[in-house]
Parts: sequence; structure tokens; C-alpha cells
Amino acid sequence: MAVLVVGTLAWGMSGPANGEGILKIGAPLAATGPDAREGALTKAGYDLWVETANTRGGVKVGTTAYKVQIVYYDDQSKPPTSAELTDKLITQDKVNFVLGPYGSPVTFADAAIAEKYKSPMVEANGAARRIFQQGYKYVFGITSPADDYAAAMLKAATSLKPKPETVAILSADDLFSLEVANGAKDWADHNGLKVVYFQKYPSNAPDLSAPLTSIKSLNPDVLIGSGHLQESLVAMKQAQTLGVNVKFFGFTVGPTTPDFVKSLGPAAEYVFASSQWTQDVKYTGPLFGSTQDFAKLFQIRYGYIPDYHAAQSAAGGLTLQLAIEKAGSLDPQKVRDALASLDVMTFYGRIKFNTDGLNVYKPMVTVQIQHGQVMTIWPADVASAKAIYPTPLWTARQ
Repeated sequence: MAVLVVGTLAWGMSGPANGEGILKIGAPLAATGPDAREGALTKAGYDLWVETANTRGGVKVGTTAYKVQIVYYDDQSKPPTSAELTDKLITQDKVNFVLGPYGSPVTFADAAIAEKYKSPMVEANGAARRIFQQGYKYVFGITSPADDYAAAMLKAATSLKPKPETVAILSADDLFSLEVANGAKDWADHNGLKVVYFQKYPSNAPDLSAPLTSIKSLNPDVLIGSGHLQESLVAMKQAQTLGVNVKFFGFTVGPTTPDFVKSLGPAAEYVFASSQWTQDVKYTGPLFGSTQDFAKLFQIRYGYIPDYHAAQSAAGGLTLQLAIEKAGSLDPQKVRDALASLDVMTFYGRIKFNTDGLNVYKPMVTVQIQHGQVMTIWPADVASAKAIYPTPLWTARQ
């Protein structure tokens, strides 16, 4: 098991001294494997929270101010490995609390371990509802659920003219992606969109030419791709090669990351995506201030505009901090109870959990790549640009 980083910042492991202590948090996180890029974005968000909280006095529990220290391990994007590391963090490293990994499959595995040891886990990157249907009491997810991803895009699509009538849905065969795809089909069926294609492919598939060729023959108005960054890149590269033309290319994960435009160049133009957060949403709250304040702070630290992965990861750390401070204790049960009753507005949106531990109180937005930039196009009250629609034919692009 490879150690990624032990201790984000260089504080020792000693106990409280002069009114200051160490708050030790564990985070199994992909540094290698297919989710490594999203894992790096997650880590950037966690680290910015640590740096910001520590710079501004730490996490306050009574009269003691705790400096935060994160212990990271590389889970290699593998659920069994992530579960083993979560166990190690709790039983051997004796972390106080756990922040979740990247992705629903690994989060599902880790949640069982956190629940076993009654160690509160705040997770920011596992949106599958199935995680929260196990009766767990110590696992809390701050993201909007998986089925909201496709619904956000389809709501945006059906607000455009000419209104689309048909949709093709192509999904990776993993926990998150399938929930998104099934949510897309359900929304379409109930809102007048005809699903002309619904198919899954093996996760991390390097070739999607066969399903894309089938989709081309059906000529749908909308293509919803439910997967992750590498799969969205493959889909768009091969859509261009094969001449797959639809009015609305929409993906769940990928277009919001800086890698999408960098990898695809002009082929990234006009692509839509759902997003948990953008710097255009109008939220404000403790520690980071407004969405714009967070975006500026992140850009100063890392040199690029944050996408939702980084934002929700920072918000996950902030959520844990607010619960600890509300509990006035590091006792796991008291912090767990504080999480369960938390109701606060943050730069990321409203954080409030239902009885299953899932945040169902924060809406999603839809974005589009325009001139190499990620622009918020829906809903109208937070949009920074109007959608460019229908998407031009590949042969008509300059």
C-alpha cells in the first residue's frame, strides 16, 4: 500500500500544547489508476481547506484550537484497496475522522468501514444513492445525488429551441454512472423525451466506436454520456472521427475539468455538462466567503479556475469543521450527531442531510464549453452565458 502524503502541513504528532492541538483526519484517495486525475482535483480541494482553516486559527473546540493534518493513502482507484486503507487509517493511524475518496464505488466500500468503527465520514465525491440506502448513521455526503446529474442537463436541453425530442444514453458500467443513466431515462420518460438508445459499456473502455456508430445511425437530438473524464474524452474524440452529430452533447464528468479542453482543443467546443458547482452560483458562508471568494483563493493557490470536484472537496472539509465546532468536542458520537443536525449555507451551497445522510437540498447547474471556457448556461438566474444550440455539425466548425 503506497503512502501518498502523510500530513498536508508539517505539524508534529504531539498532543495539545499552549491551547493548540492536532486534528488528524484520514483520506484514502486515488493518486494512481483511472481516477487519478479526479483524485488530484479532490486533494487540491482538501488541501486548500486545510491551509485556509489553519491560517485562520484552526478548528476551534472549546478553548483549544486544533491545526488540521490529513493523512493520505493512494487507494489506486480500487474499492477493496480503499476499504483496507480506511480500516488502517482508523485502527492503526488513529485518525479522528475520515474524509471520503473519489468516486462512488470506492466510497461505497469505505462507508462500510467507517460505519463498522462508528467513525464519522464526510464524503464529497460519491453521489450514488445506493451509498445512503444501507442504513448507515456515520456517513454523510454533501453532493446532490447521482440522478440529479442527468436531470440537470435534460432540463437545460428542453428549455432550448428547437426543443429536442429524442435522446441516446450511453453509460459506463459502474455504480455512479448507472444511477445517472437510469435517472436520465426516468426523467426523459416522464417529460416527453423519447429514449432511442440506452446502453452500457465496461468502465474505462478505451474504445466506444461501436456504440457511437449505432447512435449515429439513430440521429438523436441529445446524447447523454454517463461516465468519467477519460471516457468523456474517448467519446468526443471518436464522435468527431465518426462524424456523430447531435444537437446536444452532454456528459456527467469531464467537461468541467481543466483537462477536457486541454486534451480536446476545438473538439471540446459546445459540449454541455452537469455541475455540482460553478463560480457563478450565488452562495456565501463561513471560512471561504462567497463562491467568487473561493474561486479567487483557489486560483491564486493553484493557477487555474476550480471545477466542482475541488469545490465540493473543500466544502467537505468545511462541513466536518463546522460539525466539530458545533459539537464542541472531538467525540465521534457528538460529531456524528452534529453532522446529522447541521443546516448551514456555504460557498458550495446548502449543507443539510436527510435521515439517510445524503444532501438533497442543493441544486445542480448545467455548463457549456464556449471559446475554451466553462460557462454556466442553466438555470437562467445564475447563467453567465446563453447556450450555443444546436451544436454545429462537425463539418461546419471552423
